[in-house]
Parts: sequence; C-alpha cells; structure tokens
Amino acid sequence: MITLDKIYTRGGDTGETSLAGGERVPKYNLRVETYGTVDEANSFIGLARLHTIGEPDIQLGFVQNDLFDLGADLARPHKIGENKGLRIIQVQISRLEDEIDSYNNSLKPLKSFVLPGGSEASAHLHAARTIVRRAERLATK
Repeated sequence: MITLDKIYTRGGDTGETSLAGGERVPKYNLRVETYGTVDEANSFIGLARLHTIGEPDIQLGFVQNDLFDLGADLARPHKIGENKGLRIIQVQISRLEDEIDSYNNSLKPLKSFVLPGGSEASAHLHAARTIVRRAERLATK
C-alpha cells in the first residue's frame, strides 16, 4: 500500500510535473493529459457508486482499481520493446469483458442508442464512458 505524507509536492509550480521515475515534463504533455483523463473517468465512476449503494453489486470498485493501475502504467514511460511489467494484465481485461457479457445476456437487444440519464448512477456512468473514450483517443495519438 502506498503511504502519502503530503497531498502536494510543490514540484509543479513551474508548469512541469514528474512522471513515475522522475522525468520532468510539461503539465500539458500528452502522457499527463491521458492519465489525467483516466483519473477524471475514475472520479465519475466514484460518483456513480454513491448512487448504487444497496443495488446489486456491479463491481465498480474493481473498475476503479483497474483505472488506477492504468494511470500508473501511463505515468511510467518506457522504451519500445522494453517490458516494465505493466500492471494491466489480460486477467483484468477478461474479467471486465465477462462481466459486460453477463449483463448484456439479461438485456433485450437495443433498437436505438441509449440517451444518457435514467438515474443519477447511470448519468454519471455515461459521463465516465465518454471520458474513457477521450482517454482512449489520447492514448492512441
């Protein structure tokens, strides 16, 4: 478990921030923008969780932990071909896909797009979905 003594570093005062490993980059760096966007999505999932208390467990905590791992992966630069032991592994991907398939099996086929809303939880999850799609676009630049 990580222990944080302070919630600020005073290292970004010059418009730069440190990646994992210590490399300094501008705060507008694409890598920083990407893992910041993943963090933003994680926050919206946290908001959705507030509105699912007492509902059937949809494993949002697992998703949030996986997004933290993803953010750590994105914050750790590596050279092409170098394996730094990424934290996101196939088991995590398969678990998420299996869970999605399980939920889809109980639904009627969609005949139109789903408009965001319906409940507070679903509205937050729709926002998280669109933020994740932005993170995906950033990660593939």
